[in-house]
Amino acid sequence: MPECPNCGGEMKFDRKVRMYVCRNCGLMMTRRDLDLLRDKRFEEEKDLVEEYLEWWSTRKKR
Repeated sequence: MPECPNCGGEMKFDRKVRMYVCRNCGLMMTRRDLDLLRDKRFEEEKDLVEEYLEWWSTRKKR
């Protein structure tokens, strides 16, 4: 089950509204919205890793 981006709670699919609903805070999102958010976070983490590796490699040359 997906994790709520707002509170970290469990998101459950509600067939009536055809959306994922957080059981903890009530946030509602479509699967597409959840996937877009996941992809955005993945890209941000990837950028941080690349930035760190660049810093590490320049630090070692000194």
